[in-house]
Amino acid sequence: MSWLSKQILFLQRMSMIAFVDLLLASSVLGQTVPASPEHPWHGSAEFSMKEDTGSVGDSRFAVDQSKTYSLAELIDLAEAHNPATRTAWERARSQAAALGITRSELYPTLAAVAISQTESVQAFFGDRFHGQTIQSFQLALDLNYTLFDFGARSGRIDAARARLLSANFAFNDTHRSVIDQVEQAYYRLLNSIGQEDSAQASLANAKAVEQAAQERLANGLATLPDVLEARSATAQAEYDLQAVVGAEEIARGDLATAVGASAGVALKVQPLDQLPTPDSIGETVEQAINRAFGQRPDLMQQAAEIRAANATLKEARAAYYPSLSLNVSPAVPALYAIQRPFDWSHTADLTGRVSFNLNWTVFDGGARKSRAAQAQADIHAAEAQTNLKKNQIADEVWTAYSNLNTAFRQHKTAIALLEAASQSYNAALESYKYGLRNLLDVTAAQRSLAQARSADVFARTRVLTALADLAFATGDSIQADKRRPHP
Repeated sequence: MSWLSKQILFLQRMSMIAFVDLLLASSVLGQTVPASPEHPWHGSAEFSMKEDTGSVGDSRFAVDQSKTYSLAELIDLAEAHNPATRTAWERARSQAAALGITRSELYPTLAAVAISQTESVQAFFGDRFHGQTIQSFQLALDLNYTLFDFGARSGRIDAARARLLSANFAFNDTHRSVIDQVEQAYYRLLNSIGQEDSAQASLANAKAVEQAAQERLANGLATLPDVLEARSATAQAEYDLQAVVGAEEIARGDLATAVGASAGVALKVQPLDQLPTPDSIGETVEQAINRAFGQRPDLMQQAAEIRAANATLKEARAAYYPSLSLNVSPAVPALYAIQRPFDWSHTADLTGRVSFNLNWTVFDGGARKSRAAQAQADIHAAEAQTNLKKNQIADEVWTAYSNLNTAFRQHKTAIALLEAASQSYNAALESYKYGLRNLLDVTAAQRSLAQARSADVFARTRVLTALADLAFATGDSIQADKRRPHP
């Protein structure tokens, strides 16, 4: 087979491969959009995406359901297993790699190339053609290095470093959010458990009133409507109990999800009665706001954006100046050639080149000016956004501080309310047994006691929740040298 035939066969094979690739690409591009806006879209790609989502490893972990967890232990579990912290961590790692890529511009690049080529031609010489075959082997190196660029690389590196700093602060802010999510779910669960205990006690009280009414009816001292009224109150207490049981189940699922476990896991937590409830805060709101300005990671992240914008401006201004680069390309070629009727010939030598390239854009239609103006505007926008963030933080701390003081006052009132309602119910029930009070007075006292119990539980958990809100607003929850807002 001649050389030309081989080349034709090679081209035919390459054409067939390209045709098959085109068919495969057309099948992918043949994916259709939804046929109409009235119905959901379903297609073959939907099933492949289901397989892809199913192939992703499950990050949920097994929880020791026999252990009673404290809030600190739950937070540690969440920080280790909640997918949000993993996502933020990987983004920070990605930004660190981007910084490494940018820093590599400070060093030269060196590429090695090995080339082998066979060339067969018919050379015309004199009055006839002579067959000529040249076989070449070449090993070449290509070194490029930018000697100076008036700060363009430095600007890109500073921008990448600032973006890495921003990613690190975003990672910290994710931890702050995860901690707050766990605390909120934890206190909601404590409130639900307390409300269930309160509902159980209210149900017991309602049954006691019903029993007293039945005894008085048996002794001819009460009427049937009194007994029916007492039964109605018992049924209402039972209804209220089932409502809070459902709320408790939801709260347990929320807490399990927050720590990174399955929603169906039944976590055991410390009961509300074992947690001390503070009654005051030892700082002013101005102190809390100033502390938030110094440690909120989202505010630091915004400050990092200002650094990145300044670095981008530095890079944009460097474009007004030339850049000088060095290129060195040594090569070692080896050539073998034959030209009939002569014998094979060979040569080898060290070749190459050294060059300096000065690149200076003289005119670009105002692109450099526009880039610099854009970077300057980005700086001003980032500064304005930082001031906006500071205002938002101050408002969040003020709100959390006010809510905490309100929770302190409500807690004190709830304690007094519970004590008064308990005494009123006991007195009303005792008087009813002796015929000195009617059933309506007893059921009203029982309802007031149930409401007082519920208010007491809510007030205690509200104090703890408000403490967590203030720690979230000030950034205390992620500080290693400060205690987290849990007992």
